[in-house]
Amino acid sequence: MSSGPLPQCLSSLQLNAVDKLLDRVADRQRKDFGNIVSDVKPDGSLITACDRWSDTTIVGGLAEIAKDEGVLSEEGCQFVPNSKAYWIVDPLDGTTNFAAGIPYWAISVARFVDGKPMEAFLDIPSLNQRVLAIQGKGVWLNGKSLTLETRSSTGSACVSLCSRSIRILQRRPDQPFPGKIRLLGVASLNLVSVAIGQTVAALEATPKIWDLAAAWLVLTELNCPIQWLAANPADLQPGQDLARADFPVLTTGCSAELKRLAPWGEALLQG
Repeated sequence: MSSGPLPQCLSSLQLNAVDKLLDRVADRQRKDFGNIVSDVKPDGSLITACDRWSDTTIVGGLAEIAKDEGVLSEEGCQFVPNSKAYWIVDPLDGTTNFAAGIPYWAISVARFVDGKPMEAFLDIPSLNQRVLAIQGKGVWLNGKSLTLETRSSTGSACVSLCSRSIRILQRRPDQPFPGKIRLLGVASLNLVSVAIGQTVAALEATPKIWDLAAAWLVLTELNCPIQWLAANPADLQPGQDLARADFPVLTTGCSAELKRLAPWGEALLQG
């Protein structure tokens, strides 16, 4: 653990610096989009030169913005840092979309203090949208405050599934699925879609900590119920290797939806 005192919250100067860092990365990703060749990682997922550049740039930038705070990232160190405050980064969530020319992906950055998300940044470069969440203070989309009322006013009937959670339809073949299914291909945005009212629920089968770190705080700040179906990311330990750790999760816009969809979440773990 770091011996020096660390601020619980980022200063306004630090928040602005993170914004500028994300501006730089998002701009590069927009320029690279449509001109990318991908490689296959050992786990079978895709990676591009833009993933690697984005990861290096974000990790280096955060080291200047918040000295003495460790960084865990999808394309870099995947061990929980030993510092009291640390960052979790997914430099390009939705690489399959990005490499295939589908204009929907995200940059996910979250800062944790004592194992809990304190600040979260989610950028959607293709839409020029950025979500900011600060623990205990709220959530903003492009500077406009999001509330429970803005979420509930959309009236969505959609449920976001990931490509692996679609298996639940086979495990309950006698039951009609209670929602219009959407597969967006970006785990962080699938989860956040609940918080901003695009969907009523999201079910992710194998999200990694970098997929859900920022979305977790956004959901919490907007009082979206979260059911961890196996491991709980609140139990992370310093030095823990998260390279292969999955955190299956069901999240909904209200407790009634959670109760309605809980059997489908439980079906995910069968077999």
